[in-house]
Amino acid sequence: MIIVAGGDSFVYGSELADCNGEYSQSTFTALLASGQEYECVAWPGNGNDAIARRVVSECEALYPVKQIGDTTKRGTIVTFYPDPTIFTQTTEYSYETLSARMRELSFLNKGIKITFTDKREVDKDGNFISEVFHSTEGLKEYIRYLDGNREPIIAHVISMDHEKGEIPVEVALIYNTSYSENIFSYVNNINTHEGGTHLQGFRSGLTRTLKKYADASGMLDKLKFEIAGDDFREGLTAIISVKVSEPQFEGQTKTKLGNREVVSPVSQAVGEMLENYLEENPNDARIIIQKVILAAQARHAAKKAREMVQRKTVMGGGGLPGKLSDCSEQDPEKCEVYLVEGDSAGGTAKQGRDRNFQAILPLRGKILNVEKAMHHKVFESEEIRNIFTALGVTIGTAEDSKALNIEKLRYHKVIIMCDADVDGSHIATLILTFFFRFMRELIERGHVYIAAPPLYLVKKGNKKEYAWTEDQRDLANERMGGSAAIQRYKGLGEMNAEQLWETTMDPSFRTLRQVTIDNMVEADRVFSMLMGDEVPPRREFIEKNAVYANIDA
Repeated sequence: MIIVAGGDSFVYGSELADCNGEYSQSTFTALLASGQEYECVAWPGNGNDAIARRVVSECEALYPVKQIGDTTKRGTIVTFYPDPTIFTQTTEYSYETLSARMRELSFLNKGIKITFTDKREVDKDGNFISEVFHSTEGLKEYIRYLDGNREPIIAHVISMDHEKGEIPVEVALIYNTSYSENIFSYVNNINTHEGGTHLQGFRSGLTRTLKKYADASGMLDKLKFEIAGDDFREGLTAIISVKVSEPQFEGQTKTKLGNREVVSPVSQAVGEMLENYLEENPNDARIIIQKVILAAQARHAAKKAREMVQRKTVMGGGGLPGKLSDCSEQDPEKCEVYLVEGDSAGGTAKQGRDRNFQAILPLRGKILNVEKAMHHKVFESEEIRNIFTALGVTIGTAEDSKALNIEKLRYHKVIIMCDADVDGSHIATLILTFFFRFMRELIERGHVYIAAPPLYLVKKGNKKEYAWTEDQRDLANERMGGSAAIQRYKGLGEMNAEQLWETTMDPSFRTLRQVTIDNMVEADRVFSMLMGDEVPPRREFIEKNAVYANIDA
C-alpha cells in the first residue's frame, strides 16, 4: 500500500524547519504514513483551485468533447448548506456581505449579469429582496462607485485593459482632493489586501512615469527636496486586477501574490497607460503634478509633526499624557485602555476601574475628523498625539516608513467608551475613522473594541436590572410587576463608579463589541461617504437608513 498526499503548504510543510527543499517529515500526513511507503505531491504556495487545475491538465481525456443529446436547461445549480461544526461562529448568511461581493464580481468581470435574491425576506409589495449587478465598463465604473463620495481633480478615470506577456492586466485610477491613498488589488477576482508583486509593479510603473513627466515639465525645479514614491499616490484611488494561471501566494492567508513574473507586465502596462494619458491631457497632467508637489510639502510638514509625537513616547523620556491614568500591570496582553468621552465620565471611570489592568484616557470633546485633514494637521492635534503616546505606537518600520509600528503597543485591548446619545455616537465614529486611517493594524489584529453601556436602569425596592434595549426594559418592568422606576442613562456621567464598573467595565459581566473589517473596499467607501466633504451621498445614506417615528400632531 502507498499513501499519496496532495494539498498546499500545510501538507508540504513548507514553513517547517526540516523542510529543506523536500517535504517535511513533521506534517501530520508524514507522521500518519510512518512505516508506510509515502509519496507527497503537495504543491506549496497554491490554493486548491490551482492544484485541481494542475491535476486535471496532467490527466488524459477518455475522448474528445461530444454532444450526447438536446436540452432546454442551461447553467449549473449549486446548493450549499453551511456545516455548524465547521462554521462555529454563525451559519446565518449576511445580505450586506454577499451583495457587496456580488457587486465586486460584476465590476471585476464586465458584461456578466448577476441576480442576487434573498428568499428570507419580502419587500412592501410581497416580492423577495433582490438586486441585479451588471457592469459594462468594469473597473472604470468600480472607481466611480468607490470615489462617488470624493471630489475628483481630473476629468476622466484613467484605465486600460489588455494582455502583457500572456497575463491579462486591468487597471483603473483617478486622483481626488483627499489626502489618503486607496489602492485595491485583485488576483483571479480575489482581493489581495496584503498586496504582492502586482501591486509592486503598479507602484513602480506609476512612480517612474509620473517622475519622468514631472522632471521633463520643469515643475520640480523649484522644489528643494526629493519627491518620494508616496507623494505620487496621495489622493489616488486605484484598482489593479490580474489573471494568473498558476498563482503563488506568500503565507497561508492567500492574500499576498508572490509570482515574480507579474511585476514587469503590470509595470509596463501602467507606464504606457499613464504616458499616453499625460500626453493627451496636458491640463490634467499639470494638476496631478501640482497635487504631487503639495503632497511632498505636506509630507515634510507631517514628518516634523510625527517626530514631535515620537519624541514624547514613554521610552523617549517625554512621559505619558497628563490625563492618562495608567494601570499597574506591565504585560500588554493583560492590559486594556478605555478612551472615554470627557473629563466627567473619565473621573467616574477612574474611580470604578480595576487599576491593576485597566487604564483610562479621557478625550476632550470631539477629536479631529482625520478624513478631511492633512496629515501634518492630524499629528498637530493634541488629543491624537495623546492617543499615540498612551498606546506606545509609532509611525515607520524597517520595511515601510509610513506603516504603523506596534512592537511597543502597551495595551492589547483599546476600548472606545462614549455616551449612548447622538454626540457619543459621533465621537465614537470620529475615533473609529482615526483608527481606520492611521492605526488600521490595531483593528486587523483585533485590538479595538466598543463598550456597550446600558440605556436603562429598572429598579423597584431592592431589585434592579439593567437594560440595553427597549424590549429588555419592558420585560424587566413586567418581571417587577409593571410599576418599576425606570432611569434613562443619557451619558456615562450619570452613572456612579459602582454602576459603571458592574455594567460596562467588569470583564465577567460587560458587553464589548470587537471592531472588525469584513470588506476593506466597502469600509473605505463608507468612511469617505460619512466623514468626507461630499454632502449629497451622505444625505442619501441617512434618508435610506433612518428610522422614522410616527408622531401624532
